[in-house]
Amino acid sequence: MSDITTTTERSKLTVGLDIGDRFTQVCVLDEDGEVLEEARVTTSPRAFQQRFAAMPPARLVLEAGTHSLWASRLLGELGHEVIVANPRMLRFIYGNNSKNDRADADYLARVGKLDPGLLHPIVHRSEENQGYLALLRSRDILVHTRARLVTHARGLVKPFGFKLPRCSTTAFVKKAQEHIPEILAPALVPVFGIISVLNDQIREMDGKIEALAHETYRETALLTQVQGVGTLTTLAFMLTIEDPSRFPRARAVGSYLGLRPRQDESGTLKPQLHITKAGDKFLRSLLVECAQYMLSSRGEDSDLKRWGLKLAERGGKAAKKRAVVAVARKLSVLLLRLWTTGETYEPLRNARKRGDPIPSAAVS
Repeated sequence: MSDITTTTERSKLTVGLDIGDRFTQVCVLDEDGEVLEEARVTTSPRAFQQRFAAMPPARLVLEAGTHSLWASRLLGELGHEVIVANPRMLRFIYGNNSKNDRADADYLARVGKLDPGLLHPIVHRSEENQGYLALLRSRDILVHTRARLVTHARGLVKPFGFKLPRCSTTAFVKKAQEHIPEILAPALVPVFGIISVLNDQIREMDGKIEALAHETYRETALLTQVQGVGTLTTLAFMLTIEDPSRFPRARAVGSYLGLRPRQDESGTLKPQLHITKAGDKFLRSLLVECAQYMLSSRGEDSDLKRWGLKLAERGGKAAKKRAVVAVARKLSVLLLRLWTTGETYEPLRNARKRGDPIPSAAVS
């Protein structure tokens, strides 16, 4: 690389990086698209520092993945133009009959040289926000693990003619352990012990999340005005979006989170397809849970609930599922607007404007 590093100026080099857990395949193209070098580098910050610090500023193209967060940040700090490609735009690589690391790196470099827009580049969130999101996602894993253990315990006693009392997961150990059949004690006592530990860990994480929202992300109070949307969802929303001004229109946030139906129109054919699921899965699932609550009997009367219930009336279970997703999409738009405008949330603002009947309990 010595001859390259002394003569190449910015943008004359395009480098494709196919990053794996152990090694990264490197393909370097010159301004004419000719391969100057193919190499393999250990996938580690130290190896990347040594390999790319000596290279003059170039365009480096890599695919979004496990290592792209730190790699893109490090390479950018070294003065390179870094393009993180959206994996959904790289099906030409996955569908290649001769797929291998060298070919993948070559394709990334060539598309990055031709037109980076074809890769639909993404921008990683800040390292600090990524750390906060890790806390939320770890809590989510613990909650799901606890739920599976509770379900396991309940299912284990039924073949022996027993039933454990109905209660919340937080109170499960206290209320259910005295109902364990003696024959199942060796199998369930350790499970109950793990559930107790998980309860403590989840409680501690909840405290950290509440403190983070109240001390660092106070704007979450604007979003929790919406009944059914709690601190966890609002904090995940703000950490994932990071910059609310990134969207030219508030409605675009629904597409960003993968809540928009896919399109495959041809002529007069406009089939009804499932959502794209292109965004953050964790946040999308939280918004769907909120939408389910809002449409339930527990959810308060609101414009959003009335709109969703009308959608659900259009037929069967499929219509109800579509209504939940549609409400989740509208909810994301509502949260973004509350965040950007700082307005006071009025659940039945549109109903009042239309002169629709308002229950007395909803009148302030």
